[in-house]
Formats: sequence, structure tokens, C-alpha cells
Amino acid sequence: MVSVPRLVIAAPASGSGKTTVATGLMAAFAERGLDVSPHKVGPDYIDPGYHALAVSSSPARSGRAPRPGRNLDAFLCGPERIAPLFLHGAAGSDLAVVEGVMGLYDGAAGQGELASTAHVAKLLRAPVVLVVDASSQSRSVAALVHGFASWDPEVRVAGVILNKVGSDRHEELLREALDGSGVPVFGALRRVRAVRAPSRHLGLVPVAERRAEAVESVAALAERVREGCDLDGLLALARSAPPLPDQPWDPEREAASARGGAGPAPGGARPVVALAGGAAFTFSYAEQAELLTAAGAEVVPFDPLREERLPPGTAALVIGGGFPEVYAPELSANGPLRAEVAGLAATGAPIAAECAGLLYLARSLDGEPMCGVLPAEARMSERLTLGYREAVAIGDSPLATAGTRVRGHEFHRTAVEPGAGPEPAWGLVRPERRAEGFVRGGVHASYLHVHWAALPDAAVRFVEACARWRSGSGGGGQ
Repeated sequence: MVSVPRLVIAAPASGSGKTTVATGLMAAFAERGLDVSPHKVGPDYIDPGYHALAVSSSPARSGRAPRPGRNLDAFLCGPERIAPLFLHGAAGSDLAVVEGVMGLYDGAAGQGELASTAHVAKLLRAPVVLVVDASSQSRSVAALVHGFASWDPEVRVAGVILNKVGSDRHEELLREALDGSGVPVFGALRRVRAVRAPSRHLGLVPVAERRAEAVESVAALAERVREGCDLDGLLALARSAPPLPDQPWDPEREAASARGGAGPAPGGARPVVALAGGAAFTFSYAEQAELLTAAGAEVVPFDPLREERLPPGTAALVIGGGFPEVYAPELSANGPLRAEVAGLAATGAPIAAECAGLLYLARSLDGEPMCGVLPAEARMSERLTLGYREAVAIGDSPLATAGTRVRGHEFHRTAVEPGAGPEPAWGLVRPERRAEGFVRGGVHASYLHVHWAALPDAAVRFVEACARWRSGSGGGGQ
């Protein structure tokens, strides 16, 4: 049994202020010297960046190892992995704060509660604090809260934070209405000018692109929450969460299991897996690098906007999601790196690319030359493609054997022509059937984001492909 004080921050609907409250709470508790573990329900990559900043930017955090923001997605990873992944991420923390997704009971379309905030809260046995947009209502807030608190008796709605409160009198009316609801009020935040948090076509601008401004924004959120919320009461509520009977997720154990219980194959130094990062490639799950390391790789981050060479000894490349469409001219201008990536691909080295990585490997993006690894052209689109997907591997690749079934997520406003190569990366089976992506030599490139915690075989298979390539090429790499 593992005890971790924890809160889930939810809301009746998107736009109620979950991110404001969750991020502000993380920062305010971190300022008190607490070791706060940040989590996000669903496949969101951007909010976890702000969460990580919130728990690490406080002077009280000085000298401690950084905590990445981590995702808890019951669709991508399976409900059985949610508590183990949570315990892995929250190990050694004083408090875990979990920001929900959409409305409390909104889950994967057509699949009931699956992947909803309520579903994750039940899997974590965590108290839920409901953030309510209180503008334009007074006594009706009690009916709203009562409905959410009583809808599913297994979900413990244990508190309310009132957001966008207009005045002292408005707050008084709201609190009076909630007095008999049985759900205590833990805070009230005034309706004030929004903290600066610029957005664009896929949501908030990531922290990596505006770090100095983001630090100021997070500090402002912490101040608002500190002034408007009962932090002591919320901490006591978090500490009321019961122990969890699950074992923490362990990348070493997962990799060993994927190898059939054997350790990494001997063969000298670990193969270098270059992991794209920087402002253009900000979308990745922390568990991916942890699994690659456990599978026997040396994971070395690099920034395609700034570095003209791949890391020394690179034997494989992972390019995740992000915003290459915003930085297409700069990425194109880095001709030496584009040539290195194309050269590495030509040798058959394993390359895994998701979404932004797919665009970077194309011939061009909005007319700007890219790496030219794939026979495809990419461009911005008016259409937002968003949603969970179920897919199957069409053939063998560095990530999967033919027939491997996966769950993933698409989130982009770009298009690639053609959308699939002669050897597609995946065959999508839900919600619609179509071929998607490319397998070409050692390259696996697709719009589909998958969570490698659900596919530990992929990490082991990828690193084994690195080792074979390095051995076959004489170990030189790029």
C-alpha cells in the first residue's frame, strides 16, 4: 500500500479555469517547500509543461531534481496502468495535483466514462475539487454542484473552488447557496484580467517558446491562488486520500518483461538515441525516454533549431510532436542538420517520428524544404484533426511487428500528401478505416501519437534495431 496525498482538479466544462487553479496550486504549494508532483488527465502535452515549471521555478525547489509534468490517459495506456503510472511519477513527493480534462464526466467519445477525469479520479481513489465558473449565477451554483457531486457516488467531489467571482457580495451569495450542499468551498477567485497566456492554433503557446514570460505567468497564478484559496484545507483534503494498493510502474521491469525477463544484450556502449527537443519539438511523454534508457539506450536530447549536427555516435532518432509549422523557415535554414538526418535515414538507422516529426521528414513544409526523407509534402490546413484512434501495424517496423494493435491520438492542423506510403505505418480501424503514415527503411513516421508506457515492446524493439544498425555500420553512427 502506497500513500500519496493527492487532489484532482476538475470542472463542469472546459473553460471553467482548471488550468489556472491547478497550475496556481502547484506553484503555491511548491513555494511552501512541498515537493509537488504534477499530472494531467488526457493526451495534452502543453499543460504539463506549465505544471513542470510551476513546481520547479520556486526557490524552495532549489537543489532538487526537476519533476516533469506527466499524463494519465486511460484510453492510451489502459485503466490498469493509471495508478501505477501515477505512483511512479509521484514517488517521493509530498503532494500530487492532477489537472482534469474537459468536464468531469467527459471521456472518450462513445465509450462511456473511459479516460474521463471522473474515471481517473476513481482509479486513483482521489478527492475531486470542482472549479466552477461562478459568473452570471448565484443560488444556482448549489444545484450545479449537487448534480456533479451526486451523479456518480464512486466519485468523491469533496470541494469547490469558485472562479470568476464578481465581488464580495457575489461571493457571499455563492457561499450561502453552497452551505447546505455538503460540499465545502475551498476558495474564491475574483474575476480579474486574465494572466497573460497567449494561444494559437493548437492551444497555449508551450513553455519552451516563452519561458521568461511563462515564469511570470505562473508566479501570478500562484499569487491569485494563494490569496483566494484555503491551502491548508486543501492540503488536509489531499492527505485524506487512502493508500493505493498498486505497485509503481517501473521502466526497468517493463523493459525486462518485454525482453522475456532477460537483461539488455551485451555489446559495449549503449547506442545513442537522439531525441529532438527545443521550441519546435515540445510534445513527448517522459516515460518514452525512461523506457528507452531502461531498454539499453543512451538518450541524448538535441534542438533542431539550434544544432547543426546530431549528437556524436547517434544510432537512432526520435522526433516527437510540436510546432514545426511555426518554425518552418528556421528548420529549413538549418541545412547541415537536415542533411545529417537524411543521411542517417539513408543508412537504414531506426527513426521514429510522430506528427511534427512526420512533417520534418517530409520533402517540404509550407513550401520550405525539410529533410526529404519521405516522398510527401506538408502544409498548414484549416481543418483541425483531433481525437483518439485505434490502429494496427500493417507491417514490421522498428517499433512494432505486423498485427500489433495500438491506441493513439491525433492533434494537428496540417495535412500531408500523400497521407500514407506504399508501406503505411498504421491502418486506422476506429473511428474510421484508412491507411496512415510511412514505413520506409528504418523510418516509422505517422501523425499518430502513442504512449510508449502501453507499448514497452516498442522501446525494446527500437533499441535492438539501434544495436543491429550500429553493428552493421561498424559502430560509426553519424
